[in-house]
Amino acid sequence: MLKNLNKNYFLLISTFLVFYFFFNLMSGERGLISYLEKKEILKDLKIKDLKLTKNIEKYDLKNSLLSDNLDLDYVEILIRERFLFGKKGEKIYIIKNNEN
Repeated sequence: MLKNLNKNYFLLISTFLVFYFFFNLMSGERGLISYLEKKEILKDLKIKDLKLTKNIEKYDLKNSLLSDNLDLDYVEILIRERFLFGKKGEKIYIIKNNEN
């Protein structure tokens, strides 16, 4: 048996190396599966970045309306939304949005 093992030594080592490299190619830290997972995480982070950028732009606009040059129309909109304030004879309708 030892003679057969010595004869097939090259075949045994090469088979082991092929399995080792194939396993690491697929499931290692830098493998194909890890690459696909990281690609999905990157896509999610780009979407989150886009949402945060839109929120920042929205808040920058609101902040600019309330800063040095005070926009009275915007202040009136805020008062009406927050305090449900209206003028005499006006009807106030409340529309609820299901946005998060």
